[in-house]
Formats: sequence, structure tokens, C-alpha cells
Amino acid sequence: MPDTIRVRFAPSPTGLFHVGGARSALYNWAIARQQQGKFVLRIEDTDEARNKPEWVDGILNALSAIHINASDPAFEGPYFQSRNTVGQREAALKLFAEGKAYYCDCTREELVKRTGSQHLGYDGFCRDRGLEFQEGRALRFRTPDEGMTVVDDVVRGATEFPNNAIEDFVIARGNGSPVFVLANAADDIREGITHVIRGEEHLSNTPKQQLLWEAFGAELPVWAHLPVIVNEKRQKLSKRRDKVALEDYLAEGYLPDALVNYLMLLGWGPGDDVEIRPYEELEKLFRLEDVNKSSAFFDVKKLTAFNGEYIRALPVEDFVQACRRWLEAPYAPWAPEAYDDGVFRAVAELAQTRIALLSEITQYVDFLFLDAPTWDEASWNKAMKPGAAEVLKFTRARWADSEWTAEALRVGLEAAAAEHGLKLGKAQAPVRVAVTGRTVGLPLFESVQVLGRERTLARIDTAAARLQPA
Repeated sequence: MPDTIRVRFAPSPTGLFHVGGARSALYNWAIARQQQGKFVLRIEDTDEARNKPEWVDGILNALSAIHINASDPAFEGPYFQSRNTVGQREAALKLFAEGKAYYCDCTREELVKRTGSQHLGYDGFCRDRGLEFQEGRALRFRTPDEGMTVVDDVVRGATEFPNNAIEDFVIARGNGSPVFVLANAADDIREGITHVIRGEEHLSNTPKQQLLWEAFGAELPVWAHLPVIVNEKRQKLSKRRDKVALEDYLAEGYLPDALVNYLMLLGWGPGDDVEIRPYEELEKLFRLEDVNKSSAFFDVKKLTAFNGEYIRALPVEDFVQACRRWLEAPYAPWAPEAYDDGVFRAVAELAQTRIALLSEITQYVDFLFLDAPTWDEASWNKAMKPGAAEVLKFTRARWADSEWTAEALRVGLEAAAAEHGLKLGKAQAPVRVAVTGRTVGLPLFESVQVLGRERTLARIDTAAARLQPA
């Protein structure tokens, strides 16, 4: 085995970047950097019907988002599987020349007729017929008839596969093009891969790949199959049923650092009670031997809690910059010219302590940039109880001549509460909804101070008028 550890991440460019793939990439990246090795990115793009060039860009962008950067010395590639078809064909022909593979012209119908079953694997009919290549004849690998193929896996231990249960599988199609199992093994060997770290779903293919490695006379890689990721019903994450695309989480306002931290802990932990920690620490602590065999629950609530911690830990200026996407078109519900960066900065630190997703920022600050608040009906009905109109009018009268500071505004509302025999929280509710449109938001008095006297009083007047009997 080479002195330098070489891991590989081999996605197919057929869609958005799955969080399971992101977890696998991070584990490979951690091993490569930890051991001063190489992280080889190989794009497995042989499925011409489904591959799209934009998905390749999506893979590179997604990796960059989770801090796996092509500029890092540990990064190598991307290589493209489709560009090594000549080497893969040569590998297949080498196996044929050495008697380790044979051509087969059996049809599915013929196999069913011979075996009497639709479900049995290939019966080895063409093994000793001595067929040569001809268009339409597949090339099959000759598997051992006896014994076991033992996959020694770092995570799962030694797994035995009876050789008599592994059919003579196809390694090249009738037109000579290599199939995935051969292309995968041939590329791994060509690229000097020493560690294959990937999802558990690939374990069933591993005995075939191991037999190919052995047939090529190559030293076996270290196998490590990571636990499957499941949803709250303990079902494997599915793009048809679950939110699984890394891009979707980023678009919703999850910070890359929070995603990296959470994904690293899906199936592995450093053995202490500390969960929130920077990637640099996680990388140093990571050990393949400590990865759990059991399925890993993708807990969105826990991820969101992680994200809230990371948001609160940002320097305020970094928080302001992180929010930019949601403060501008098309995400912002206000006209572009209505946005005032100075106004946002005045409340940014208050908002930072309250949101768990960056996308939530608009609902906390929209009242500052809209001509009128968007009254949430549930909030209105909850806050505008009998007596609310009187509280609004009294508060308006006190605030009309008040010093316009948060503390002075509080004193004015406390007077309104006392006048009407209410606790401050009860008196605040109608005022908050009148001014911001919601029962929950930023601290009221600081919000009103930033909004300004004229706009605040106008909104109180509008709300009070709405409460008047028709």
C-alpha cells in the first residue's frame, strides 16, 4: 500500500448534493487531512441519460460550502470516470486474457427457461464455451465456486459472503463498455486509493469489487462502510420523502459551520459530552474505528439548535453579512429602496439572539421596512382583547410627548399598564401587534425607538381605528 493515504469521494452528477454524501465527504476529508494524505474527487459520470454538467458545478460548490476546497493541498481532482473508459476496457480485456472472465451470449429468457425461475442469478452456462468477443456478448467475471469472500471492514468488522452465492457478474456490456462495478475498481486501483470510506448501502457490492481487486493483483484498500442515515420514523432518508439536499438547508439559512459540525456527529462522536466544536477540533479527534454501526438519526430539531448556537456565536458584523441574502430581493418582502442598512444594524444584535435560521430574519425586521405592518390574524385576535383600544390610546398619548428612548418608552407603557390594572406583558401585547404585526419579535421598546415616533404613532392610530365598532 502507498505510504500516502489516498481516500476518494465519488459522487454522480445526477442531482442535488445529498446530506449523506456530505457526511461521507467530510469523513474522507478528515482522514486525508489528519494523515497528510490526499482526498481524490472522482465524478462518476457514466450515466449519460441522467448526468448534467451543472450538477458537476453543484458538487464542487457544495463541497466548497462545507469547507472542502479545491485549493487545499489535500484536494486532488476532479477526475471524471467517463474519461478513463479506455483504461477500464483494457482492464476488462486483461481479465479475459487471463481466464478470469468469459464472454456470454445468454438472454434473460434463455436463463429463465433453463432455471425455471425469474429470480435465480446467472447459472454459469457460458463459462466453458470458449466464446470470443462479438457484438452483443457480455463479459462476465468468473467468481470462485467455493469458500468465502471476507470483507474486513473498519466499521462493521469482518463480513462473510459465500462465494457460491455470488453469481458470475457482468463487467462489460455487449458493446464492450465497462459496467460500474468494474469501472469503480479499475479507477480506484489506477488512482492509488488506499481507503474506501462510503455509505453502508454499498456494502453489498463490496465482495464483487474485492474479488476484482484481487484478480488485478492489487493490494486491497481499507474498507469502511458508514451507518445509514434515517429520519424520525427510522426510515432511510429518501429524496422522495425527506429534505435531503445540502443546498436546501443552506438556502433555508443553516450556516455551513453548523452543518459541518452536525454532519460529523452523524454516526461518530469524540467520546465526551461536547457537541458544539469547530471543525479543526473534530478533524483532529476523528477516528474511523469509533464510527458507530447503528443507523444515525438525522434530527432536524437538533440541527436547528446547533445552528442557533452558531448564529449567536457570530461576530455582529459577520451576522449582518450572513443575513444579506434574506434582506434583499427576491427573499425580502419589502421594496428594495425601503431597506436601510443602518436601521438593520441598529437591531441586528437583538435579532441575533432570537433566530435559529437566517431565513427567519425577515419576519423579525419586516416591520421596519414595510409601509405598514402585516398583521397576523392569529396574533391580532390573541392581543386585541376587550380594553386593548384604551391601552393603545393611553400609550399613544404618553408616547406623543415622550423622550424617544427605550427606557422612556417603557415608562410610558408601564403607566398605561398601571392605569388599566394590567401587568406590563399584557399591556405590551396590543402595542406590539399594532406596531410590528406579531405577538413575538424583537424587544418592543428598542424596536419602537428604531422605528421612530411618527411611524409608531401612525400605526397605533390605525390599529385603534380598526378596533372601533363599525
